[in-house]
Amino acid sequence: MSTALYRRYRPESFADVIGQGHVTEPLMQALRTGRVSHAYLFSGPRGCGKTTSARILARCLNCDRGPAPIPCGVCDSCVALARDGSGSVDVIEIDAASHGGVDDARDLRERAAYGPALSRYKIYIIDEAHMVTPQGFNALLKIVEEPPEHVKFIFATTQPDKVIGTIRSRTHHYPFRLVPPLRLQEYLGKVCVAEGVAVAPGVLSFVVRAGGGSVRDSLSVLDQLMSGSGDDGLTYQGAAALLGFTEGELLDATVDGFAAGDAGTVFRQIDKVIETGQDPRRFVEDLLERLRDLIVIAAVPDGASSVLRGTPEDQLERIRQQSAAFGPGALSRSADIVNAGLSEMTGATAPRLQLELICARVLLPGASGESGYAARLDRLERRLEMSGATAPVGPRPTTSVRESAPEHQDSPAPGSTPPVRRGTVLGQTSVSEGAASPQSVEAPVQPYDGTTPAAGHLPAHPRLDASQPGGIDTDAIRRSWPDILAKIFTIRRTTWTFLSEHTQVLDYDGTRLLLGIQTEGLATTFRRGQHAELVRQALSEVLGVEALVEGIPTVQSTGPISPTTTAEPTSAASSPPTAAPTAVPSGQPSTPMQRARATVAHETSERNASVPPSVADDSMVSADDEDIDEAVVSGQPVIARVLGGVVISDLEQ
Repeated sequence: MSTALYRRYRPESFADVIGQGHVTEPLMQALRTGRVSHAYLFSGPRGCGKTTSARILARCLNCDRGPAPIPCGVCDSCVALARDGSGSVDVIEIDAASHGGVDDARDLRERAAYGPALSRYKIYIIDEAHMVTPQGFNALLKIVEEPPEHVKFIFATTQPDKVIGTIRSRTHHYPFRLVPPLRLQEYLGKVCVAEGVAVAPGVLSFVVRAGGGSVRDSLSVLDQLMSGSGDDGLTYQGAAALLGFTEGELLDATVDGFAAGDAGTVFRQIDKVIETGQDPRRFVEDLLERLRDLIVIAAVPDGASSVLRGTPEDQLERIRQQSAAFGPGALSRSADIVNAGLSEMTGATAPRLQLELICARVLLPGASGESGYAARLDRLERRLEMSGATAPVGPRPTTSVRESAPEHQDSPAPGSTPPVRRGTVLGQTSVSEGAASPQSVEAPVQPYDGTTPAAGHLPAHPRLDASQPGGIDTDAIRRSWPDILAKIFTIRRTTWTFLSEHTQVLDYDGTRLLLGIQTEGLATTFRRGQHAELVRQALSEVLGVEALVEGIPTVQSTGPISPTTTAEPTSAASSPPTAAPTAVPSGQPSTPMQRARATVAHETSERNASVPPSVADDSMVSADDEDIDEAVVSGQPVIARVLGGVVISDLEQ
């Protein structure tokens, strides 16, 4: 029958105590200078070396060559107080859990009056001191305050607050701490070498996690693994199965499923967790720790190895790859959800149900309100990067973000600041982002050659087909129209003013965007200027799609538009040629564009029929009409030339 590891490797001097240098160094210095107190209080978590340090202190005090900071190890007292020694009658250990009453305290007080039998001091080590009753402490108070010269007291406790203040004030208090994981892992590695046991990578990290920073608990776990190990030593699979930790492959598959939004993969891993008999709460703990690692990698990509010390290099590289698949917003949100779910799992009667709900919340950022916007934005940007499209340029939101405005949101008045939002839509995903300020410098526009860009000359941009699931459709364009206008505002304010006042989205068929413009004169102005090109540019930058942009009047001056044809400018010199839509010979319109035009024509015919003939139509284009495009661009001169006004000053916005 072998002795337990924590007993065989119990330290015999302060130099052997690991992770407690803030305690052992002052004690050794006090022994060197002879300034040893009559009473000490050692506090800290279990298994961190309190009782062991108390025995070492007693050994140093009663050494024949001492008191000395390092016991000789050969005198009778040192041999008796060694890890396998028989003990000394002058060093009395009392378990206060069973001897903490007032009668026990009185008996101790009476025995303390007698001098030591063989050693220099009579030393009382009172373990679990917080279990002493208040009456027992009061009985000890006088002798602890004024003990005989030959008596020393050492109290050890995990709860120093339960030791009454009158006792604490008469002791030197030394708080012990849990041992850092890296230091403890190095120590366990030395123990394995001394025992001649091979250890697979990652096993000692399991042992350290199971021990929780306690040296004694970690040695007990390691002893358990060694007892069941074979010729191969301590294997990763065996340690994970015995200690109940989640295997790395299972965590990797779950995290990859979260990054890809693949619910099927995630829930298959949950099924594996349950079918293999693992504890769902332990799985959530391991998942939260992995998310912590991913956040650390994202925060300090170059120095992650110094933070995640003890992590094997191959696993560290895998964590780097997983972190790159997430965005910072998605990582933070996932960790928050898993952390909250871990708290909810305490005492849960259906742990599998709780685990599934946690994973479902992570997979559904759209159901999280404002807290899920950053995750949705991260997911959208990854999709754009994967498709080769250029992600929208602009600062990431640092505060709460809002969804895009509804379809019928009021347009800003001319000269006012447009909505500072930047929405992005992909399928059913819609998020918002801070737009550039109105004071930003207008971006350069490509020279306009007087024609609508032909399909063969469009920039190489991946077009999202509206016919495909999750593609951009007319409703998506309408939802994003305020954001497209906000982008146009940063490029050219004149076009923004024109579009926000006079246009609306009629139809989008995946290749051409049809805009409805209030009058025929305004539609002519739209076709003559650079407005169509600017709309195309903004549409590409905001939504990542390429389309031909065409404007048609929603009010006609010469009668209704035939459902099978499209009204075009009568003068080729006054209007640049555009790609004319294909006419339908007969029957119902067959394309969305033609259906939209037919609807506009029908509404226009009904509107014209209700207007008396005597009422002049101010939408008619006449020879003396001012060029709206030039008028808006000219600014102050047109006020004086057309309106006859005098500009006194121009107030800066």
